[in-house]
Amino acid sequence: MSGTTSTATRAEYCVIACAEAWRGDGEILASPMGPVPAIGARLAKLTFAPGLLLTDGEAMLMGDVPPLGGASVVTEGWLPYRKHLAMVSGGRRHVMMGASQIDRYGNQNISCIGDWARPDRQLLGVRGAPVNTLNNPTSYWVPRHSRRVFVDRVDLVCGVGNDRAAAGGPSATRFHDLRRVVTDLAVLDFAAPDGTLRIRSVHPGVTVGQVQEATGFPLEAPEGGVPTTREPTADELRLIREVIDPGGVRDGEVRA
Repeated sequence: MSGTTSTATRAEYCVIACAEAWRGDGEILASPMGPVPAIGARLAKLTFAPGLLLTDGEAMLMGDVPPLGGASVVTEGWLPYRKHLAMVSGGRRHVMMGASQIDRYGNQNISCIGDWARPDRQLLGVRGAPVNTLNNPTSYWVPRHSRRVFVDRVDLVCGVGNDRAAAGGPSATRFHDLRRVVTDLAVLDFAAPDGTLRIRSVHPGVTVGQVQEATGFPLEAPEGGVPTTREPTADELRLIREVIDPGGVRDGEVRA
């Protein structure tokens, strides 16, 4: 079963786009945050990125790929929190975080909405976002692409964007590596000449105009047109539906 299929759902295209973010990474720790990125990381490990390391969310490196929500039965290694932090600082990790706000340079906010001194909404807090972005490859997952998320200026910088890293000098840019932003509409990257967001692909049924309309700033586009996010193969769909996410959790996060 190696052919392609046209029956994939929007959620499954998002899974494929998330999986592709880890292509070519080799033997590093994949740290997906959210159901769709977690399914994508497991799919990548089962197909084109077998060297990826995955954790059980606590302190174990998994030697198998259990279904989402299922228990691992093969332990590959021990990764307590203190060693996880050491791995983060060493760069052998590719994290896919969420973003409550993100701007054109990739500055990300997960801490608060409004003035930091008296916010309108209190969110997670800054947490590990600055260290993540300055020390290892970072991508983002946004399940609802909208102008509330893609803003001209974030209310508080948590994850460091390309402009701020450049302003910080070599110590900030040495390992700073923003890769992709996957949303329910499209895949974006930072390949514009000034390091800003660019439309890499749109999911089937979505137009470039719809992506731009849902974004609070202008987006660059590749010369020659914007391609469509690649289709999953029949075998990838089987793995998503029967092995990794038989409960259909992905469809609760992405509806289209």
